Amino acid sequence: MNLQEIPKIKHVNANNFFLLCGPCAIEGEDMALRIAEKVVSITDKLEIPYVFKGSFKKANRSRVDSFTGIGDEKALKILQKVSQTFDVPTVTDIHEVSDAGLAAQYVDVLQIPAFLVRQTDLVVAAAKTGKVVNLKKGQFMSPEAMKHAVQKVKDSGNNKAWITDRGTMFGYQDMIVDFRGIPTMRGFAPTVLDVTHSLQQPNQTSGVTGGRPDMIETVARAGVVNNVDGLFIETHFDPAKAKSDGANMLHLDNLEKLLSNLVAIRKTVNNL
Repeated sequence: MNLQEIPKIKHVNANNFFLLCGPCAIEGEDMALRIAEKVVSITDKLEIPYVFKGSFKKANRSRVDSFTGIGDEKALKILQKVSQTFDVPTVTDIHEVSDAGLAAQYVDVLQIPAFLVRQTDLVVAAAKTGKVVNLKKGQFMSPEAMKHAVQKVKDSGNNKAWITDRGTMFGYQDMIVDFRGIPTMRGFAPTVLDVTHSLQQPNQTSGVTGGRPDMIETVARAGVVNNVDGLFIETHFDPAKAKSDGANMLHLDNLEKLLSNLVAIRKTVNNL
């Protein structure tokens, strides 16, 4: 698919990677607008096609007392307000078949979580909305297996699919990115590298996922060098107080320098 098919997407002719970026979860309107304003400013300056990311609810939590959301429609309306305020497309993840039609009323891209990407009914429901479907590679799946997830979208009459690699389980509490999978998956659909989730350290005894945010630039650089079509980065102005995935998020203050470096690398790669 072409980026031009996404409403409100900008800078599509800049020959840059595109960016899915925002907080892990929508915690409130003010925080979402604050983060979006900053990222829009940066991506406009660097001519990066940008999609604002925020989960309207978090269903796959380690503990029953973990934050799951502020209310489905409330969070979806905030995503809609971000889109209207800053004239950018938005993406959110869905977890149940009934989520597809609901979320599609508010956002431009529906994301299938990695744990759920083999769930045929969920993938088909997302595809039938006509929205772009971002398929996150299961931590337990080979890159080659993702062709079947993409085919489910296409068989549902929708050619707008992306694949996102968010790392592969390496033991019980670590993730790795096998960059050999990038060209493989790009043969099936545009491929995104989820930098911050690839640095998660799940299954901690505390029930709170850990992470290695100090390695964000290392992984992101490798993705750009290996021609990923897009990058996925979760960011927050106070990761330590974020209600979800704070341990592996990038501080918002560090985003512009990171993206500037990555754009420079992409320009070099484009000239090879």
